[in-house]
Amino acid sequence: MSKEDKNNSHIATPFAQTYFHGTKAELKIGDLITVGFKSNYEDRELKHVYVSSTLNTAVLGAELASGNGRERIFLVEATGDIEDDPNVTDKKFPGNPTMSYRSKHPFKVIGEVTVWQGRSPEQIKAIKDGLEKLREQGLNIILD
Repeated sequence: MSKEDKNNSHIATPFAQTYFHGTKAELKIGDLITVGFKSNYEDRELKHVYVSSTLNTAVLGAELASGNGRERIFLVEATGDIEDDPNVTDKKFPGNPTMSYRSKHPFKVIGEVTVWQGRSPEQIKAIKDGLEKLREQGLNIILD
């Protein structure tokens, strides 16, 4: 890599794979989403950052995110190796149709999706109630 390439390595390229990350966090372009924050689904810090290649899955992540901020969807690039999310691919949807991934490496925010369609309050309540029921049964465990 040339010196010029190293100096421009922070610039997003149209050839890099991009992903979506749903959250209530206040982020801006150039920020890194790193490990060590609480999960949208469990009250503990995680060792991975979770993303998706589908907008619908990221929207659900934003809708279920804890916190009081507004729901946001960020377009991100991986900075290291990624893998299929075993919480989805091993437990619920073999073959990864939700296109859900995770990494121990940060994801760099390169944009924000500002127009998207969410679920109704009734749908979100039903999903949260289902997750709570699984939690009570000890079945809503994140493999991190």
